Amino acid sequence: MLDALIEPLRTDSLKDVFVLRFEELILSGKIQIGQKLPSERELALQLSVSRPVVHEGLVELASRGLISLKPRSGSTVNDYRREGSLTLLASLIQYRKGRLESELLESLLQLRRLLEPSFAELAAQNRSAEQVHEFSALLEKEESADPRNTLKITDLDFDFHLLIAVASGNTVYPLLMNSFRPVYTNLSGQFFRDREVTVAVHAYHRALAQAIEGGDGGKAKSVMTTILQHGEEHLRRMIGEENPAGSLPKGDRS
Repeated sequence: MLDALIEPLRTDSLKDVFVLRFEELILSGKIQIGQKLPSERELALQLSVSRPVVHEGLVELASRGLISLKPRSGSTVNDYRREGSLTLLASLIQYRKGRLESELLESLLQLRRLLEPSFAELAAQNRSAEQVHEFSALLEKEESADPRNTLKITDLDFDFHLLIAVASGNTVYPLLMNSFRPVYTNLSGQFFRDREVTVAVHAYHRALAQAIEGGDGGKAKSVMTTILQHGEEHLRRMIGEENPAGSLPKGDRS
């Protein structure tokens, strides 16, 4: 069965394609948890690549928590929910092409509610003078952007939230934000098609930037909480219109 799933690789970046293919096979369930992979030699022959390509690919898969590598025992597929890393979260989002199962989407929304207000508060306390100027520049770009250019507005919105993460002084949270970028922009890009939503969000951004510039952590935290509530309300309304049953969108299971 496994032999039929593995076809020869033909591309310049063989290791990257090796990793991508096995990510898809594991995340889709075509290769099951606990299943042992063929040896490096067997994989190299089946895929028509060198053993170093296979070895480097397996090491990368192990670093993401998808497989376990044991000397003289070979490679075994992990339960990525228990063994996966932050790198795998980004891969999972990419695999779903921005469309998430309801459980994962709810988890991401909950994570934002828990983290972003606190980081907005930290940004008000720790922002530099240069970052204050960056906030002003972003607000100007938002105000001058063509409201019909949803992609531009979405990117600026993400940049605004990313700058808050950077200004907070926390070195990990901006990396986490960047890992979520595909799903973040996929979802926010949909409700920014509504001009009224865009106007409201930009007003919140101005209020938040003023609180951060003034060093008012409590105000910054409060405004961020309102922004997240506003976004979730429109997201759920949008999802409800697309799915009359009221469920959050399911990811691709193919």
